[in-house]
Amino acid sequence: MHPDDPSDQKLTAAEPTTGSTERASTERTIGRHRAPEPPRRGARAVLTSTPLRVALATGVSCCLGFAAYAGVRDDTPERKEPLAEAVADRAALADQRASRSLERTASPTPVSPSPTPTPTPTRAATKKPAPKKPAKPRRPKPVAGLTQAQMDNAKVIVDVGRDLDVPKFGMIIAVATAMQESTLLNYASGVLPESQDYPHQAIGWDHDSVGLFQQRPSSGWGTVAELMRPAFAARAFYLALLEVPGWQDMSLTVAAQTVQVSAFPDAYAQHEDRATEVVEALT
Repeated sequence: MHPDDPSDQKLTAAEPTTGSTERASTERTIGRHRAPEPPRRGARAVLTSTPLRVALATGVSCCLGFAAYAGVRDDTPERKEPLAEAVADRAALADQRASRSLERTASPTPVSPSPTPTPTPTRAATKKPAPKKPAKPRRPKPVAGLTQAQMDNAKVIVDVGRDLDVPKFGMIIAVATAMQESTLLNYASGVLPESQDYPHQAIGWDHDSVGLFQQRPSSGWGTVAELMRPAFAARAFYLALLEVPGWQDMSLTVAAQTVQVSAFPDAYAQHEDRATEVVEALT
């Protein structure tokens, strides 16, 4: 191209091509302390000025912050759940963990209850209850002017007669005989000190006669110990009476005298009415 071309002239007049290289070389030769560059003109100089650089940086930061905020706002509804739902989910998760913990601690197989052992009966349980003591018979109310002790002895005589199936007339004979011999009291003998070792209610001196019927051991009625028992003495009298032939057809005094062989054979008759009242009361 011709050197006089206007385009070549413009390119030549604008700036030498070797200018940038020379400046770089100049900067390197300066050393550690660079010399301040001269202010540049045009758009490049405007961009490198300090106030404009600060404004531009501030604008860029605002744009970036707005973009980040817009991105967060766009993503928030998808990533973050409402507070109530989050609390419910956490509660459900806690329940699941608690259930799993209970399942791990519980026995995998149900344990059947052990059978209740049969109680072994103790000695106290197997012990038979003690037999009840028979109630004491009520003491009969005295009649015919007797004392309680006399009425108790009369009851013994009547009870023994019942055991031997003696008729009522035989019981009246026995009670009347005891009224005459001992006044219905259990006598010991002053002649036989042994007789006083047994329960007694009075002491007599008619030889060795003892008990309700004043029977003598020396005559074979029994021992002193036996005759001092009212029941034994009454039984001995009844057995002797039952051996008398026709005693039921005899008078009371004859039947009693046949058994007792007393020195006063007619003395028994005086007690017949009272003896009858006593036997009626006891039977």
